[in-house]
Amino acid sequence: MSKVSKTDWDRLAAQGDQDIDKSDIPELGEDFFRQADLRVPVKQAVTIRLDADVLTWFKAQGSGYQTRINQLLRQYMQAHQR
Repeated sequence: MSKVSKTDWDRLAAQGDQDIDKSDIPELGEDFFRQADLRVPVKQAVTIRLDADVLTWFKAQGSGYQTRINQLLRQYMQAHQR
């Protein structure tokens, strides 16, 4: 049984940023950014053996291929933790 979205995607795609109702979203002021704590995930360099065609495909997608591989591995990990 597939769910059908009730969202009007065509209307949303045609909508400009100025048309979005942000009245219930408070502005982030200087205090927020002064107290903000930037947390960058710790990366660890590893050596991994990948099939040549897999690596070629990822590299062909452009720069950031290692980040995309990491994102896919994270999604796989999270899916199997549930």
